Amino acid sequence: MHDASEYDLYLPLCFNDGRHVDEAKIAALKKRLHERFGGLTFFPQQNEGIWQIGTVTFRESIVILRILAEETRTARAFFEQLKEELKRDLEQEDILIVERKVELL
Repeated sequence: MHDASEYDLYLPLCFNDGRHVDEAKIAALKKRLHERFGGLTFFPQQNEGIWQIGTVTFRESIVILRILAEETRTARAFFEQLKEELKRDLEQEDILIVERKVELL
C-alpha cells in the first residue's frame, strides 16, 4: 500500500452563454491528462451541477474526469495551473477540482 492523491475534475459541457464546448477540447484534455498521469477515468454520463450565488441559482451540465497521482505536490501544482487555463479557455468564473488523499492497495 502507498499513499496517493485522487483528483476529480468537474468539466462544464457548455460555455456560460449556452454554446457547447467542442468535443475536440474534451478529447485534447483527456489526452493531456493521460499523457501526464499515465491514465484517467472518464465519467461520460452528463451530470447536473446546481449552486446558488445570492438570489440567483445556476445550473450546469458537467462530466467528470478522475485522475490518480502518486506525487501530490507536483500534481497539485499541475491542477492549479490547469484550473486557471480552463477558466480562461472555457470562459468560466470557476472550475471545480476536488483533491482527496487515498491509499492504494
